[in-house]
Amino acid sequence: MPRIKPKDFCCFASTVAANMPSGCQKMEYEDKLVLAPMVRVGTLPFRLLAAQYGADITYGEEIIDHKLVKCERRINECIGCTDFVERGTENVVFRTCHEEAGRVVFQLGTSDAVRALTSAEIVCKDVAAIDINMGCPKSFSISGGMGAALLTKPELIHDIMTTLKRNLTTPVTCKIRLLKSSQDTVELARQIERTGISALAVHGRRVADRPRDPAKWNEIADVTAALSIPVIANGDVFEYEDIQRIKVATGASSVMVARGALWNASIFCHEGKDAWEDVKREYVRKSILWDNDIKSTKHTLKEMIMHHSSLELPEGKAVTRSETLADLA
Repeated sequence: MPRIKPKDFCCFASTVAANMPSGCQKMEYEDKLVLAPMVRVGTLPFRLLAAQYGADITYGEEIIDHKLVKCERRINECIGCTDFVERGTENVVFRTCHEEAGRVVFQLGTSDAVRALTSAEIVCKDVAAIDINMGCPKSFSISGGMGAALLTKPELIHDIMTTLKRNLTTPVTCKIRLLKSSQDTVELARQIERTGISALAVHGRRVADRPRDPAKWNEIADVTAALSIPVIANGDVFEYEDIQRIKVATGASSVMVARGALWNASIFCHEGKDAWEDVKREYVRKSILWDNDIKSTKHTLKEMIMHHSSLELPEGKAVTRSETLADLA
């Protein structure tokens, strides 16, 4: 079982759930361990799992502005959390709780400044920061002019970021990928810095790069050297020792971990990793405790199992067959 004894999150009074961060809290980005935004992974249970093992800042999965503007904020007294629920479908689009106050970053997918502000204003008082996704290379994001599509539209980036900065007291950041040349990346990063953002996360791959392609830490270093704001380095951090390696190589203020955390969230623990089976069990426990979406939970478990084992073995088949959280217990 995990060395760090998890807190008992079972019940909260509605007054506790309502006492969420005000949105005017200052966010620190120096010497932080950061959980990267990951679609269908970065829901509340996984964010709390990463924090339990030492993550200082935890990004939620990207939420598209079109979906968020359809949501209303509700206090969930049953499990002690705050939900953002889509009108009509009653789907929980985003869930947070008091335990992650001051730590959780809401990542927004957008291609329009007005819509970005409308969306951010719905959730900003319940999160520690708002981050704009400018690095996702997936077709669903790019086709909507979001994610990595923004990298070639500096005027739109300026419009979105300055609009958010002028109207929000919550810290605003963004996450980018590398451009075709290091010089181009540095120039874009400087333009983004001038909008007044609090920090910039840089994934050390280009849009066309695949996960198997090595991250270009040297090009992240070029960005770090050119900026005065904190830079968060992301790419190829799979062991705790890699955290210090990428910091030294890039000069970055903080380090963001994606797949390394997905495969074993205890990567953030300086004492060394726990067995992935123990981490997996703790994730299932948290998913049940916080009534996580079954599809999201299954996706995350499958990613863990595929990396360490096989979906064709009995455990993998059981996860695939499962229809409810109770089936996973």
